[in-house]
Amino acid sequence: MSVLALGPSLVAARAPAQVPQPAVYAGARSGVVSSSLHAPKKIDYERLDQRMRIAASKPDVVGMAVAVIENGEITFVQGYGTTTAGGSDPVTPNTVFRWASLSKGVAATMVGVLANEGKLSLDEPVAKFNTSLRLPAGGEQLATVADILSHRVGLPHNSNDNKLEAGADPKALRASLAEVNAICAPDTCHSYQNVAFDTTSEIVQRVTGVPYTEEVRRRLFAPLGMQNASLTRAGLMSARSWARPHIGRRTVEVNDNYYRIPAAGGVNSSIMDMALWMRAQMGLAPQVVPERVLDTIHEARVNTERRNTMFARVMGPSRYALGWRDYTYAGHALIGHQGAVMGYRSTILFDPQTKSGVAVLWNSQSTRPSGVQLEVLEMLYDQPRNDWLKIDSPGGGPIQAEDIAAQ
Repeated sequence: MSVLALGPSLVAARAPAQVPQPAVYAGARSGVVSSSLHAPKKIDYERLDQRMRIAASKPDVVGMAVAVIENGEITFVQGYGTTTAGGSDPVTPNTVFRWASLSKGVAATMVGVLANEGKLSLDEPVAKFNTSLRLPAGGEQLATVADILSHRVGLPHNSNDNKLEAGADPKALRASLAEVNAICAPDTCHSYQNVAFDTTSEIVQRVTGVPYTEEVRRRLFAPLGMQNASLTRAGLMSARSWARPHIGRRTVEVNDNYYRIPAAGGVNSSIMDMALWMRAQMGLAPQVVPERVLDTIHEARVNTERRNTMFARVMGPSRYALGWRDYTYAGHALIGHQGAVMGYRSTILFDPQTKSGVAVLWNSQSTRPSGVQLEVLEMLYDQPRNDWLKIDSPGGGPIQAEDIAAQ
């Protein structure tokens, strides 16, 4: 199924944000959870660590990494399992994974920053930027930048993804979207896209004169201190520790297809980097991502398709913002996204009001690790406990793929 390190030699254009250290830090495979003066009162980190270790021992899981933020503090960062099935290299907080569609939140943030600086308007038609995108009936003249970021361009679900995976050029694929039968006019319905979404990368380059991947590194990753974050296959595979992709227990080749549309699915990072990213999305790095930007990109724009999945049944229907999904859980407004690309999965979910959230990265097709987000939420909001990791029942079989939305 397809839907993704910042080197120390890169000089940031501005002073990096101070990198916070976890208040409660579970060292990779150590099983030790220490406390601090600011230790949270809601989440039982000993219990969380124990349950994650059990989940990681299941045959459908190879390696995974978890980060939790509570009350604005990075309180838990932990790696479990190994980078390769049957191998001895452990997953650590610095092991690099692919983000897949969580990359869309990065694209929205980058565009939001530029809009906040007056360099573009989210309400401008895409055609103004002279990108490769062509929509049915000249729809690029009507579809706005915000429509691209919220999947409201009128195309069928995942248009031309199959051709991208067959090796076709992304810009040629965007141009050929004019020949697709539209399902609605721009700005009138939601239909998830990857190829069309990556028009964002062209817009950023048109506005800044800098390639999208470089601008994201310079403006977001470097000042946030995301030292292992990158947007290329080479960036993943050159990391000191990186998780190999798996189908079942079989290692597979890292596919380059979705790196070719970096705004839609090109990001790699460690879980520590993702924790820093989550803090920024909570408004805790305003010098890099201003509050006004967050208000804009997190605002729900359109209803999405209701899915009969485990996640949807608990969270209810989601609405799509700009590169992010909006949820409601136990009366709390949450922001998040899920991602999947061959051999990797990812999820992030946080409460911008309480400054609390959870992120998980893993290197298999299993959806079991996604259950940790619901278990963390139950502790945060004093809800009845459930076995979302499916480890308490005899055998603890793998969760079925349909149990969680993949995008």
